[in-house]
This record gives sequence, structure tokens and C-alpha cells, in this order.
Amino acid sequence: MAITDILSAKDIESALSSCQADGSFNCKSFFSMIGLSSKTPDQIKKIFGILDQDNNGFIEEEELQLFLKNFSSSARALTPAEIKDFIAAGDRDGDGKIGVDDKNSLVKF
Repeated sequence: MAITDILSAKDIESALSSCQADGSFNCKSFFSMIGLSSKTPDQIKKIFGILDQDNNGFIEEEELQLFLKNFSSSARALTPAEIKDFIAAGDRDGDGKIGVDDKNSLVKF
């Protein structure tokens, strides 16, 4: 399954354009721009599965570094500061990673 099966390619392109410069990524803004809040829990679970590259039930630092590349292969990598902010925003149980149990927090950023 491709991420564009769930999310609009136009919305993805717009969101990626807004965070091209290092330090400009904001997960709340990005998720809002791609329309994640309007998706069903099942669709969010599918998106989580795409982002969880190693399928271990967590989105970890290594996966977040290449987070934008899930949306476009030409997108940049996230900076260490952006990754830290992303984890802080999405990690609801304090384990240092975004777990499958935290997945609904993707729409609550």
C-alpha cells in the first residue's frame, strides 16, 4: 500500500514544500497539512504501518530521521533537533519512541 492511497498527493506536496529548510519541520503543522486529522482510525493505523519501516510496533529515531522520505524520495532528512521535538510530541508513554499504542496521538499533535 502506498501512502498516497490514503493521503492526497497534492496535500503531501504542499506539506513537504513547507518544510524544505533544515529546522523548518513541525509535526503538528505537517500532519495538519496532509489531512491526517480527517482520517479514520483504520487509515491512521495503515499510515503508522507504513512509517514503521521495521514493523516492530514503534517509530524510532532512525525511522524519524527519514520520515519525510516516506512521502517523497527527494525529501530531506530530519535534523536531530526536529527528531527530538517529534518524539517529544508523539511519545505519550515516555519510552523515547512513538509506539503503536501512541498512534492515535498522530492526529492529536
